[in-house]
Amino acid sequence: MLLSGTVIADADTVIADGAVVVEDDRIVAVGDRSDCIERYPDHERRSYDLLAPGTVGAHVHSVQSLGRGIADDTALLEWLFDYVLPMEASLSAEEMRTAAELGYLEMIESGTTTCIDHLSVHHAEEAFEAARDLGIRGRLGKVMMDKESPDGLLEDTDEALAESERLIQRYHGAADGRIRYALTPRFAVSCTEECLRGSRALADEYDGVRIHTHASENRDEVATVEKETGRRNVHWLDEVGLTGEDVVLAHCVWTDESEREVLAETGTNVTYCPSSNMKLASGVAPIHDYLDRGINVALGNDGPPCNNTLDPFTEMRQASLLQKVERLEPQALPAPTVFEMATINGARAAGFDRVGALREGWKADIVGLETDLTRATPIHDVLSHLVFAARGDDVQFTMVDGEVLLDDGEVLVADADAILDRAREFAADLEVAP
Repeated sequence: MLLSGTVIADADTVIADGAVVVEDDRIVAVGDRSDCIERYPDHERRSYDLLAPGTVGAHVHSVQSLGRGIADDTALLEWLFDYVLPMEASLSAEEMRTAAELGYLEMIESGTTTCIDHLSVHHAEEAFEAARDLGIRGRLGKVMMDKESPDGLLEDTDEALAESERLIQRYHGAADGRIRYALTPRFAVSCTEECLRGSRALADEYDGVRIHTHASENRDEVATVEKETGRRNVHWLDEVGLTGEDVVLAHCVWTDESEREVLAETGTNVTYCPSSNMKLASGVAPIHDYLDRGINVALGNDGPPCNNTLDPFTEMRQASLLQKVERLEPQALPAPTVFEMATINGARAAGFDRVGALREGWKADIVGLETDLTRATPIHDVLSHLVFAARGDDVQFTMVDGEVLLDDGEVLVADADAILDRAREFAADLEVAP
C-alpha cells in the first residue's frame, strides 16, 4: 500500500508532498511521493491530507468507559473509592468486554494505535480479547488490589499474583507481539508490600513484561503512603522494586527533588495526564523538570470518568497549555516536544521497538487526517496544527501493524454500532451513586 500526503515522519521531519509505503506489517519507504510511486508503481494507492505516526496512550483505563461522566467535580480519592471502583466491581464479564471495546473503538477512531491500559481486578481477559479482536497495539495488565479496597475488589495477595501470571502466560506476546503484559498493582495505597515486591519478581521472571502503576497523583495519596511506610511514594516504590526502565508511573504530580533524582537515575518512565490532573484538581506535574533530567515522559488520557475523552489531540493541546500557564513561559513544552511525548516517548515507555515514528523498517502504525476544515485553514505549521488545532474527529484512516482498522472514518474490524448499542444498554443499568 502506498499512502500519500503531507507526511509528519517525526517531530523533526515533514515531507510536504510525501508518501509512506507499507508491505505486510512494516514501512518499507518514506519519502517524496513521486519517488515512492516510481519505486513502487504496483502498490495500492490512497491519499490523505496529513499522514502521521499513530499516537500512544501511555496511561488509559479502557474498562472505565461505561463510567464516562459519573463522578464529575470530585477529588481523587472520593472519585476513586466512592464512584469508580464500585462501578468496576459491579461489571460482569460481558459488561467489561463492552467497556473495553468502547475504549478501544474510541482510540482507533481518534488516532491512538498503541495504549498502556490499566484494566480492573476482575475479567481482565475480556479486555485482552477485545484488544486482540479490534487490532490495537497494547500493553495491558490486570489490576491487583490486596489492601484498602472496596467490596468486590479486595484480593488475596497470592491469588492476585497467580492470576497475573496466568494472564502473562496466555496473552504476553499474543497477536504476533502486538499484545504485551504489564504487572499492574493499582497504587501503593491499595497494595501490600508483598504484592508490590511480587510484581517485581514476576516482571523479572518473564522476558519483556513491564510494570505499570499510579504514583504521587494527589497530595492525600502521598500523605497516606508516607504515613504507612515512612517514605515518600517514589522512594517507597523504589525500595520495593517498582522503578526502572521497565516501569511506567502514571502522573507523578507531587514529587520532591530526591524523588526526581531517583526517577532519573533509574530510568523510570513517567506518564503525564494533564486533563485528568486538571479535572480532579490534583495539580500540575513538573514536566519541564523531568525532561531537563532526561526522564522519558509519555502522554496519557487516563480514564473516561476523569477526562472525559480519549482523544489524543485534545491531550496534546492540554499538555502544552497547562505547562505554559503553570510556568508563565510561552516557550514551555512546545509542539514538537509534545508530539514526541505522544508518539515515540510513549512507545518507549510501552516497550515497543520501532514504533512511534514513520521510518523505513519500522512498524506500520499510521494515521491519516483530513484538513479540509475551517479550523484547519490555514496551516502554517503542521506540528502546530496537530498539537493545537486537530481533533480526533479529523482522523480518517488508522493502520496498526499494517492492518487497516479505520478507513474513510469507518471502523473495519468491529461492528461499531453494535458496540455503542451494548454500551448504552449496560451504562443505563449502572449503579453509580455513592
